[in-house]
Amino acid sequence: MSLVQGAAKLQAGSLVAPQITVLDTGGQYTHLIARRVRELGVYADVQASDTPSGKLRSRKGIIISGGPASVRESGSPDIDPEVLCAGIPVLGICYGHQLMARRLGGCVQKGTRGEYGVARLTITCEDDALWNGVAPSQIWMSHFDTVESVPPGFQITASSETSGIAAMSDPARKLFGLQFHPEVAHTEAGMRILDNFVFGICGAVQDWDLSQRVPFVEEQIRRIAGERNIFFFVSGGVDSTVAYTLCLRALGPQRVYGIYVDTGLMRKGETEFVHGAFEQLGATNFMIDHAEAEFLSALHGAFDPEEKRCIIGEQFVKVQERVLATEHFLDGHWILGQGTIYPDTIESGGTTHADLIKTHHNRVAGIQALIDSGRIIEPITSFYKDEVREIGRELGVPAPLLARHPFPGPGLAIRCLCSAASERVGKDPDGFLLPVRSVGVQGDARSYRAVLLLPSRPTPDQIHVTAPALTNRRSDINRVVALCGAKVDPGLLQVFEASITKQRLDVLREADAIVREFCGATGFESQVWQFPVVLLPVGAGSGRESLVLRPIQSVDGMTADVVLMPEAWLDELTSKLLALSSIAAVFYDLTHKPPGTIEWE
Repeated sequence: MSLVQGAAKLQAGSLVAPQITVLDTGGQYTHLIARRVRELGVYADVQASDTPSGKLRSRKGIIISGGPASVRESGSPDIDPEVLCAGIPVLGICYGHQLMARRLGGCVQKGTRGEYGVARLTITCEDDALWNGVAPSQIWMSHFDTVESVPPGFQITASSETSGIAAMSDPARKLFGLQFHPEVAHTEAGMRILDNFVFGICGAVQDWDLSQRVPFVEEQIRRIAGERNIFFFVSGGVDSTVAYTLCLRALGPQRVYGIYVDTGLMRKGETEFVHGAFEQLGATNFMIDHAEAEFLSALHGAFDPEEKRCIIGEQFVKVQERVLATEHFLDGHWILGQGTIYPDTIESGGTTHADLIKTHHNRVAGIQALIDSGRIIEPITSFYKDEVREIGRELGVPAPLLARHPFPGPGLAIRCLCSAASERVGKDPDGFLLPVRSVGVQGDARSYRAVLLLPSRPTPDQIHVTAPALTNRRSDINRVVALCGAKVDPGLLQVFEASITKQRLDVLREADAIVREFCGATGFESQVWQFPVVLLPVGAGSGRESLVLRPIQSVDGMTADVVLMPEAWLDELTSKLLALSSIAAVFYDLTHKPPGTIEWE
């Protein structure tokens, strides 16, 4: 039976017209820019980069986003040239900065080296309006191309260690360019810079009240649902829980149905926890579907991370269709709800020019077909993780649920790396090259590269100096790990052929449970935003697996800093993990995001 038509994806919406528009050139931070402007109390929207200037005449300001392309290449994202001479203030960020320079007669060249991560801003023109109240401080770079000379009429207003032109401006034409990303939390004065642009230069006024979002979303849910009911495939994570609770509050418990799919890819004790949590939320229509055998069978022989994500997404569609048929949900009285948030769509190439970083499990072809058919509602697709938690608090979602660390929808499958062949670990001038590949994001573009192992214990210097320098200098890696402990010399390690199996997942489940219990007991859990534990098919002899610890701190998941566990705690935790018979080594991920994504796949 074909899916019914008629529902629509819920948008952020507003009762006011946007004052600031972000032109999307495909950068992973495009929507984050708009969100930062909204945090200032000003409504901002996102439009395609080539939006005609005439459609933007009512705006008080325009921001051109960063992007993964090079302005030197044909076919790269462009803007209507009239945007730059319409008299409306324009701020170009990263790619937008380079595009502005090239469009107006400046010179953009490929840099001698990439610049990814923290840099130091040196202000060279203090009377520029963008620097009001801004001191020399830390900024966040993610680029390779660089502006070599500014266009006529422009002045250089700031520099960094590797960028002679970190900022430029033409105050007379109200045009400003930044090579760095002010919207990212790692740029210390980023919000002040955006404040200066939005209020000081554009003259915008506050018109966006965050407290109005929840009633507006609930009204959107009622409008889109109409007389139909909503069913959710919930995971127990913050996103799906808050989305489910919004629908529960908007429509009432009798019109919202929760289905938890036990995929066999979840953490230890997860199913029991989720069942109890949703009972506490007042869910009266809730069921558990046991589908472990189906998922593991479908994943057998899959090695590539994108292939695994697609299989999981497609398998979810099959389970959905089976559950719908079994539970008689195939008539037009039901639509599918999902807890998709902004980073999910951004990291799946969801914007016009966005480079695919990872295919999110809610954005694979099968589920995209549900979206296209109009049989879906996504209540929180316009929000970021910290905003979702804020909404959850307003809705009265229990604190233990909101405090949970983010957990990927595909579950442990993307933390259980696979290999199609056996290969020895290679000696490298900088350490050892692990012949496994992880996903990263460099210069707003996806990377899929090898991992460098430093044969020494993790230190602050390795995290803040060595690892960033290595990932900036070397084009063959996007991630650096340190050795916490091993049962053999790292030179004896090798990658074994391995795919997803219940046995490997059980090893990872047990290791993950050990880490979570340890972090809860020591209090380290409250010091990090997320703590993925990754299983690698790397070992020697009978110990054919290794573990990677990846504790990170973040505000919204768009960027992330590595958090170093205290040495005594790390020693104790490493000993517990090495006591597992299958584990040969324990590594510590030293890589910030970017260049490494939070999850390895």
